[in-house]
Amino acid sequence: MGALSSMFWALWYILPAYFANASPVLLGGGRPIDGGRKWRDGNRILGDGKTWRGFLGGVSVGTLVGVLQYYLTPAFYGSLKTAVLLAFLLSFGALMGDLVGSFIKRRLNLPRGYPAVGLDQLGFLISALAFAYPVKTISSGQMLFLLIFTPLVHWGANYFAYKMGWKSVPW
Repeated sequence: MGALSSMFWALWYILPAYFANASPVLLGGGRPIDGGRKWRDGNRILGDGKTWRGFLGGVSVGTLVGVLQYYLTPAFYGSLKTAVLLAFLLSFGALMGDLVGSFIKRRLNLPRGYPAVGLDQLGFLISALAFAYPVKTISSGQMLFLLIFTPLVHWGANYFAYKMGWKSVPW
């Protein structure tokens, strides 16, 4: 497989996680996952920015993206069952990674929306890859590409969402 082809398939593989991670900006709101509870340090466990609607909406959107991908490239997945499972795990993993990032940021006393370079851009990716590993994985070269490329996508998407008025800060 050539380098460009390898990069394309790496992006194709991770696309459900990208969509899942981006969707809560548009679909979120409502009841916070932590229910307003605080951790033993006195800070919120996750904060108001992590809601059930955003989490479930993100997982749903990411999973739907995987189903659509299956119909476009069935050979990539082998079966619809594998596509649904992989897309769900990538999406769920991405949002779990985002929740872990929020938990860490609250422990560091970082306010909601405050940037944490590396954690914001890669936490969701690493978690998505880990959750999906038992079903289907990509090469180490493709993972390295995603580790380099994902922060650029993340920053670009956040800036776009800011310009569209969907986010109050460009990070």
